[in-house]
Amino acid sequence: MTHSTTTFFLNLINLLGIFAFAISGAMRGVRSQMDIFGIVVLGVVTAVSGGILRDLLIGAIPPEAIANWHIMALAVLAGVGVFFFHHLFDHLRHPVLLFDAAGLGVFAATGAQKALTYGLSPVMAAVLGMISGIGGGMVRDILTAEIPVVLRAEIYASAALLGAAVTLLGDYAHLPAIESTLAGASLSFILRMMALYRHWSLPRPR
Repeated sequence: MTHSTTTFFLNLINLLGIFAFAISGAMRGVRSQMDIFGIVVLGVVTAVSGGILRDLLIGAIPPEAIANWHIMALAVLAGVGVFFFHHLFDHLRHPVLLFDAAGLGVFAATGAQKALTYGLSPVMAAVLGMISGIGGGMVRDILTAEIPVVLRAEIYASAALLGAAVTLLGDYAHLPAIESTLAGASLSFILRMMALYRHWSLPRPR
């Protein structure tokens, strides 16, 4: 697979993460009874916050979400779509958490890949992948006056960290970047969804 083809598919995976996170933020806005402006803003902020924080920490200036208008446009489109068609998600048990898990997995994997290309060690690249994955959800929860899910819920940050680690292990094993990214994103998503439905969590004080 050529470098340009790999880059195209990695960008496509990243855009899917943007879209998923934007939907999760916009759906939270609907649940919080916001108007269309609030719903769209919450969707955009959820979609881009983790990536912007990651880019600032690794020195990718300006951040990708600001430099590439199509990222913001996709997030806005997702927010507007949720405003008009949010009833389509009513049959889902936890639509916010479902799309949040998808965004978490994608951003953890792509964030780790990007951090590695900027010369970070594998350990720090995994940490940056985790930050990229959890950042948007944290900002979303804070803006809607909730304790961030990463601090109170079933396995969340650890799912992102493990997904990022698998992505980096694939890179270390010289697997194609697309396969490594998909493996890491899938693991993170599956762990998060299993934690939700089986109520897995890290130890808490008794």
